[in-house]
Amino acid sequence: MTVRLLTNIGRLWTGHDVCSNAAILVHNDRIAWVGRAADLPQSVPGVVDDIVDVDHVENLGGALVTPGLIDAHTHPVYAGNRYAEMAMRSGGSSASAIAAAGGGIGSTVTVTRGTDPWTLCNGVRERLREWLLGGTTTVEAKTGYHLTRDGELADVRLLRELEKEPMMPRVHVTFLAAHVVPPEYFGRQRDYVEAVASWCADAAGAGADSVDVYCDDGHFTAEEARWVLASGRNVGLLPRIHAGAYNRRGAVQLAAEMGCASADLLHHASDEDVALMARYGVPAVVCPGAALQVGHLPPVRRMLAQGVPIALGSDHNPGHCGITSMSLVISLAVAAFGMSVGDALRAATLGGAQVLGAPDRGILAPGRLADIVQWDADHEGAFAWSFGLKPRRVWRGGVPVQ
Repeated sequence: MTVRLLTNIGRLWTGHDVCSNAAILVHNDRIAWVGRAADLPQSVPGVVDDIVDVDHVENLGGALVTPGLIDAHTHPVYAGNRYAEMAMRSGGSSASAIAAAGGGIGSTVTVTRGTDPWTLCNGVRERLREWLLGGTTTVEAKTGYHLTRDGELADVRLLRELEKEPMMPRVHVTFLAAHVVPPEYFGRQRDYVEAVASWCADAAGAGADSVDVYCDDGHFTAEEARWVLASGRNVGLLPRIHAGAYNRRGAVQLAAEMGCASADLLHHASDEDVALMARYGVPAVVCPGAALQVGHLPPVRRMLAQGVPIALGSDHNPGHCGITSMSLVISLAVAAFGMSVGDALRAATLGGAQVLGAPDRGILAPGRLADIVQWDADHEGAFAWSFGLKPRRVWRGGVPVQ
């Protein structure tokens, strides 16, 4: 049993409110007490008989403290890079020209399939470590660059095993075999959709938490997405969907009908889409880095005005965005989406916990996981100014990781 007292917190952003001159009492991996330091009890039943007997006392020097951040949308399991493609795109090259030059998702699939498991695992491990060291204690992580049964299931297991290692964030594993149709299924898209639907039970058995489908031009139709998502839901996977990234293909309507855990990206979401999400309570995962790359911003202000739950994601992937810093994502959400700092910070904590179905995190309150970040600042407004605010210390489950 370990009892840790974090004291001299200048400004504590709990997720629900702000408290000055605060303290947090941690018992093993959970928060036992949180509040103003002046109100710290002398004893906490079942935790410590006398507060002077805690195992560790850490003085945080008047710093800002928040819950650990949550990245609700990432694609970290890949090998290689697509820097040349990024340069082509920035110079105005079309998607067809990039594909003709050997770029696109297919190029990452080829390299990932040809990479030995050890090298692939090391690359993913380094990326996940970057998230944790940057203050992100939970990462939603998708498969989707093997596009074979065995390869996708191996990716699920890889993510589950990495989560158990020291210096790793918590991982919510999403099965995204329905990312794009692989080359061996050219001209047989229906066969591939049927195959992916049949793999969902094995993905759940391997440790996946969610199932996702990329519903857009050049990917999968709404009806194909319905087939895969229903198959995943039937075996206990949370359904989520890439919706409106490039064009509207009925993905938001499908998310509303199926009660998806999230509709993601939404660069081209319409007023009708926003109204549907608000009516049916479908949370949005928006990714400012990806939106800026694509050149279309989702209507986040309208979503907030209509009460759509919002989470933030980096959309880290090899073809568009290499961000692993959720503090940078918060800055971009403020600058590009017009979110307030409070709204953006909530979207990167409580919002992420909601879309991942993880009520044990995203807020600093008794009984919740002690995923805590001390920032190099004394006010949350620093997120809007810094464009990549750095943490001083991170605790995952009450254990310091740096």
